Amino acid sequence: MASTDEAVALDLKEKILADPDIVLEDAELMRALLQADRSSAGRNVVDLRGVLVDRLEERLDRLEGLHREVLAAAYENVAGTNQVHRACLAVLEAQDFAAFLDVMTRELTSILAVDVVRLGLEAPAAKPGAGLGPEGPMRDTVLALPDNGVETYITQGRGLGARRVTLRRLISASPDLYGEHAPHIKSEAVLKVDLGSGKRRGLLAFGAVEPDRFHSDQGTDLLTFFVGVFEQALRRWLA
Repeated sequence: MASTDEAVALDLKEKILADPDIVLEDAELMRALLQADRSSAGRNVVDLRGVLVDRLEERLDRLEGLHREVLAAAYENVAGTNQVHRACLAVLEAQDFAAFLDVMTRELTSILAVDVVRLGLEAPAAKPGAGLGPEGPMRDTVLALPDNGVETYITQGRGLGARRVTLRRLISASPDLYGEHAPHIKSEAVLKVDLGSGKRRGLLAFGAVEPDRFHSDQGTDLLTFFVGVFEQALRRWLA
């Protein structure tokens, strides 16, 4: 009988040593062990209360870390929402096409914290990268894309359907789209622009010099909302 008890005790010991959480995660078992620890005061025994306190401190640290992450994410989301709302109001307030392009290239870069904003429109008759904007300083804010250039640029020729919003890092930016800024652009957000049935297709590109400004793990809900507002405003001038 004694040998059987010893075998059971040895087996139990091996299981606990292999996975101590079996004991430490069991509240009822820990209470019983702590009670036994108190009755054994003065002996050479392990202080289970110290072990439990250490475990609770570890849990508290994890919870505090998670709390900080949740707060940071919530703050970032609120800040991003405010940015997009400001950007929407800015494009809606433009009184003519020149003012619209000025908002697009100047105000949006500041509001959305990007470095370059470009509008690309499919224009098969024009040379890719040629300016389509009004004569003057706004000429190169609207650039020509080849036939089916929107789909090709967004999907990078992979033959997949172009998503409404594409966020990605760049090894080399397109000179046709970013011109002299291309060597410095390391990430971009590309928004597919729908100008209505029978109209040429377009895209809105936000270029950033920071590689981590845009990447595929980011959410696209706010930019999807923005491009819906942007294309409605753009249709007024390109109808």
